[in-house]
Amino acid sequence: MTMARATTSRRSFLGHSYSLVGVVAALVILAWTLVAILAPYVIPHSIGDIVDDDYFGPMRQGLWLGSDYLGRDMLSRVLMGARYTVGISLAAVSIACFSGVVLGMIAAVTGGWLDTCLSRFLDAMNSIPSKLFGLVVVAAVGSSIPVLILTLAVIYTPGAYRFARALAVNINTMDFITVARVRGESTAYLIGSEILPNIIRPVLADFGLRFVFIVLLLSGLSFLGLGLQPPLADWGALVRENIGGLPFAAPAVIVPSLAIASLTISVNLLIDNLPQKIRDRDA
Repeated sequence: MTMARATTSRRSFLGHSYSLVGVVAALVILAWTLVAILAPYVIPHSIGDIVDDDYFGPMRQGLWLGSDYLGRDMLSRVLMGARYTVGISLAAVSIACFSGVVLGMIAAVTGGWLDTCLSRFLDAMNSIPSKLFGLVVVAAVGSSIPVLILTLAVIYTPGAYRFARALAVNINTMDFITVARVRGESTAYLIGSEILPNIIRPVLADFGLRFVFIVLLLSGLSFLGLGLQPPLADWGALVRENIGGLPFAAPAVIVPSLAIASLTISVNLLIDNLPQKIRDRDA
């Protein structure tokens, strides 16, 4: 009886929305977000300072995550790496999803030649392999934070467009949209007041998935040397520059890899728990 009450209390405390796994995943995401915001103020050493006489040093007091291949503090570099990884990925996915969702809803409501032209153009963009497109653009233009953000946003805008358009087309055929058209409502009203509120939940889930894809693509580009340039480094660049420590099981190469895994897995686990929240709320 006591265990049953405790279980009920815990579910009531969680609002019948998320499982324990979802809550833990949300806390991990929140922790990395806070780290990304506060990193410049909490790092113990400058990211370029050599603070260890040994390379690939072990974890110890004062160097809690060891040192990298040059003897720099890995804790400072991982914390600052979170700022670049989360910041660039969040900016890119925001641009991609905003552009894709807006264009998708406009195409679904307007139809005709605009829908056809947008769909064919973005389908052509979507057919280009994402890594190949990123490699070509970054290699041609050069690597910088604005270039990385825009490149990643362009890569994932077509997918966001197709997803949002598919949802909006289904909503656009419903009776309340027909009634709104008969009332003489504008296209902007239909999009902002009728369609968007009805697709916002799956769009947010898609936002999370595309954030994961962008984190992995950014890390892949950085691992190939086309991401942020030294002394700046995101987590993928930290793995690349310390790959020589892998035979020694150096924290310098293991910790950034775990950071990437913890963020991406947590976002996926949180998204997996969103349908449960929706079912509980609708019930």
